[in-house]
Amino acid sequence: MLGTPGLPLPRRVTPDPALPDFGLPRPAPRHAVAGRALTVLAALLVLFALLAPDDLMSFSAEALVRVPVEGLIVAAFVLVLPPRARRVVAVAVGLVLGLLVVLKALDTGFYATLEKPFDPIYDWSFFSAGVEFLAGQIGDAGAIAALVGAGLLAVAVVVLMVLAMLRLTRVAAGRRTGATRVVAVLGVVWIVCSVFGVEIAPGQPLAAQSAAALAYGDLRQVGADLRNQQPFGELAAQDAFRNTPGDQLLAGLRGKNVVLTFVESYGRIALDDPGFAPKIGATLDAGTAQLRAAGIGAKSAFLSSSTFGGGSWLAHSTVQSGMWIDNQQRYNDLLASDRLTLGGAFQRAGWKTVWDVPAHTKDWPEGQRFYHPDAYYDAHHVGYRGPGYAYATMPDQFTFSTLQRTELAKAGQRPVMAEVDLVSSHAPWSPRPWLVDWNQVGDGSVFAPQPAAGEAPESVWKDPAKIRDAYRDATDYSLKTLISFVQHYGDDNLVLVFLGDHQPPVVTPQGAVHDVPITIVAKDPKVLDRIAGWGWTDGLHPAAQAPVWKMDSFRDRFLTAFAH
Repeated sequence: MLGTPGLPLPRRVTPDPALPDFGLPRPAPRHAVAGRALTVLAALLVLFALLAPDDLMSFSAEALVRVPVEGLIVAAFVLVLPPRARRVVAVAVGLVLGLLVVLKALDTGFYATLEKPFDPIYDWSFFSAGVEFLAGQIGDAGAIAALVGAGLLAVAVVVLMVLAMLRLTRVAAGRRTGATRVVAVLGVVWIVCSVFGVEIAPGQPLAAQSAAALAYGDLRQVGADLRNQQPFGELAAQDAFRNTPGDQLLAGLRGKNVVLTFVESYGRIALDDPGFAPKIGATLDAGTAQLRAAGIGAKSAFLSSSTFGGGSWLAHSTVQSGMWIDNQQRYNDLLASDRLTLGGAFQRAGWKTVWDVPAHTKDWPEGQRFYHPDAYYDAHHVGYRGPGYAYATMPDQFTFSTLQRTELAKAGQRPVMAEVDLVSSHAPWSPRPWLVDWNQVGDGSVFAPQPAAGEAPESVWKDPAKIRDAYRDATDYSLKTLISFVQHYGDDNLVLVFLGDHQPPVVTPQGAVHDVPITIVAKDPKVLDRIAGWGWTDGLHPAAQAPVWKMDSFRDRFLTAFAH
């Protein structure tokens, strides 16, 4: 029995033949429109994962409208699978694509800052350095929140990629005939375009296989990294100075205080870029004239750094060890070896060795065991009572003032060899210090008003032009500090070697050379006479045609020049 007693039967609605039809299709239900939109979004997401490049310089609209062979292979494969196997393959491919997107994001960041792709074996150490840098800008809580956000975003990308693959495979299976035809046609297009080298734009072949190439390249890199770990010990033992007695080392510097100073991010771009060179060059030229008037000479050239945009410790250890230390594993292997360093050579020859590393805010037992300095100063052991400057724990002037007071000025002691790692020219380059009277430096309290007078990093880093200005001015401060220090404290027994560790991040374009300036300053003319044959430029400002040496060659050239 139909209907309910007392209520009319429902009327069946039929089209009114009196109303015109015009032959138009009826609107699709809302859920069907939403479903199609989700399918399109899923397809775009998968295409982005397959086609997006892993560095910003290669990113373009053309790169995203190519035909990915990996997508065709997966599509052809899932079309012949039963439902259960199809779902398993969809999940597996989604996971791989999600991880590929995360890897591309890492590569993009590393290319932009370090001029290299992310190395899955060696580059994890950069994350801790990055977290420390981030904490200096936005505080510990902000850095933790950013890390959590990045982690959640990475997980979301992987999950969305899996869901996208499940949807696409389900839709394709539901329209198997049409999907098979599309895959076949695109397959023929891919083959033809591949054979004839058809490009949608210069360097962008229409027949794409970039995802497979990236995955293969990473697998090869991992294999190469694992193989390259073995011969390090043998290389470290190949050292012409390994067994040289102390009385045959560094005779040309007897009685001199030698200060090896790394100027953070002081790269060749500071001398070549039109936005930096006028100010930095003027500072170096004026400094050359000022020192020359005081009877102090200098010679300058370039070294090709083992790192780019970051990883200062790799450059420091390359100079010290005379070995090419360009990744974390080689650095770890070096610290576990007994390789003779520059500091070790000075120590063997009778110098007191000092490490002054104001960027170190945590214990560094592995470094102290390897370098075994006679004195070690980090951020917590110099009595600093002044303000911090974003990343920089203290201004460079305080670092030099303390070194002079605690080590170089002590009468009657052994000569000092010190490594000093400056931090004022470390990104974010704002706020930055300015020079005060050396006699007023004291415990650093005199610097208290300076940070508040500068611009906050978060403001500077919103504007690329401000970032460039900040780098230029911070580097200029560090160089002026060095020049002023030599003017104020330089005597016949001071030898200053200062150099950059790497090109600066962000402001250095991709593809730039890895060169950094290096300068040797001395009042005693006999010191510079020892290196007259090197062909270096007179003064603090290396000429464009000045020699460029690999950074790992400096130790042996220096020890040879001052051996007798």
